[in-house]
Amino acid sequence: MSTLQTLVHYSLHFLVPGLIAWVFFRQEWKKVWLIFTLTMVVDLDHLLADPVFDPKRCSINFHPLHTYYAMAGYFLMLFHPKTRIIGIALLFHMFTDWQDFLWTKGFKL
Repeated sequence: MSTLQTLVHYSLHFLVPGLIAWVFFRQEWKKVWLIFTLTMVVDLDHLLADPVFDPKRCSINFHPLHTYYAMAGYFLMLFHPKTRIIGIALLFHMFTDWQDFLWTKGFKL
């Protein structure tokens, strides 16, 4: 994993959610950014894998909380006001992991 790829990956996990929170939820952006950050707990499912970290492995549909079924649940969260921000955060997390995998595999637009 290159330094640039690592920088982009973790910026998408931690900095871009702050920007999303500030742009779309300005009245409560700090709370929304915290929620986005707290959804990183979804990565605890990596502890079930052997090895725990493999830079060449795609998290999507490998780890239990990164499956298409889990993502369907995250999508359904968008329709309930109380879970909407969590659903957005989790889907953005999945997007971040997916783009990282594409980068690892050398996908070019």
